[in-house]
Amino acid sequence: MALHTYGSMGVDWEERVRFDRLRTERLERIRRLLAESELGALLCFDMANIRYVTATHIGTWAQDKLNRFCLLPQGGEPIMWDFGSAARHHQLYNPWLGDGRSRAGISTLRGAMSPESGRAEDVAEKIRVELEQRGLLGEPVGVDALEPPVLFALQAAGIQVVDGQQLLQNARVVKTQDEITLLNTACMMVDAAYEELYRTMRPGMRENECVALVNKVLYDMGSEFVEGVNAISGERCNPHPHVYTDRALRPGDPAYFDILHSFNGYRTCYYRTFAIASASRSLVDAYKRCRYYLDAAIALVRPGATTADVVSVWPRAQEFGFPDEEAAFALQFGHGVGLAIWEKPIFSRLVSLDHPEEIREGMVFALETFWPASDGWSAARIEEQLVVTADGCEVITRFPAEDLLIAGKPYYTVGGTLPLEREVTSDRNTALDPVAQVATPQQTNGAVGERLTPRA
Repeated sequence: MALHTYGSMGVDWEERVRFDRLRTERLERIRRLLAESELGALLCFDMANIRYVTATHIGTWAQDKLNRFCLLPQGGEPIMWDFGSAARHHQLYNPWLGDGRSRAGISTLRGAMSPESGRAEDVAEKIRVELEQRGLLGEPVGVDALEPPVLFALQAAGIQVVDGQQLLQNARVVKTQDEITLLNTACMMVDAAYEELYRTMRPGMRENECVALVNKVLYDMGSEFVEGVNAISGERCNPHPHVYTDRALRPGDPAYFDILHSFNGYRTCYYRTFAIASASRSLVDAYKRCRYYLDAAIALVRPGATTADVVSVWPRAQEFGFPDEEAAFALQFGHGVGLAIWEKPIFSRLVSLDHPEEIREGMVFALETFWPASDGWSAARIEEQLVVTADGCEVITRFPAEDLLIAGKPYYTVGGTLPLEREVTSDRNTALDPVAQVATPQQTNGAVGERLTPRA
């Protein structure tokens, strides 16, 4: 493995993540792209973009509020308008926002403040003043995400609003050395969460208890934010519902999980599939197919290849029970991972075949595959996160997944342990002897022999 794994603390005797370099290189990259563009400035409301530009953070509770905003003008330094006292805190602790560039400012609280309060107009006026002072008022301003009242207020103030998302995505698509280290560290923490989950799962444990366990492991290790734990088991596996419940795990269940969290802002998206106590032949077969599609895709990853090359080895939606690619979206999927779960590049037969994107060294993305079992209710889901290197890629999600893992202790009988590969219900794992009138457990690694009808 070429990438180093460090502890999560800072030390003086080892160079780990250099946060000063991280802040500097991120800002330099977006400034360079802005200088090469036709935009006069970038206006950001999205927390991930704000963090990339200003290296500020006030907690994940603010992730979806669109209340904070920052402006990056051509040739200038970023200006941050933050939530109440957070602005003063940044003045004390964020010296890179010096010269009065950390200011109080608030948007409309997603419409909670009445239009008559004039908050949208206040935001627009703050931006107008800064643009006018720099001679940029007539230039287009790229915006990532904003509330309709703020959009209308900016336009009324004479500001030409255009899409700034592509410029910001292009800045974030290739990761710096420190970003890659943080992403690798985040994956290491999920390795540990899966280890604990594997050792703890058993029949009777509920999906929500699995979610709670993963949260505890990650927060104990220093996670900044557990964005979600997708816990899916049993007949809920097919079709994939993308949300956990309080369903109890049962013997023979498939159970797959997606763990999404961040370490210093940098995310994971990391699926694993288990079987509880035993696995049916149909689930084993589905897992092998799911793994095939994933490994075939990983084998194609290298600089100069395209997203179209990768998705070409994935099955069409109709091959696994969906009418079209939109209906099957995100089941055979890939996406960039950084300060957000879904960044460039995107891998999907829905868009990538007709609109391919080039794979570049330093990209970090996740590839995830799904395959339904022939029994009609179970399924397998696997995902690997990887870093594109000069001649290929390095996978940074290390919890074992080359074969289906069985969680929970094996069952002991007078004849030894039950096979780990067996059908879900006992009646499908025995052979009947109508003469002796006995049912004998099959000992052929779970394969079911001929079923005989007992005599009346």
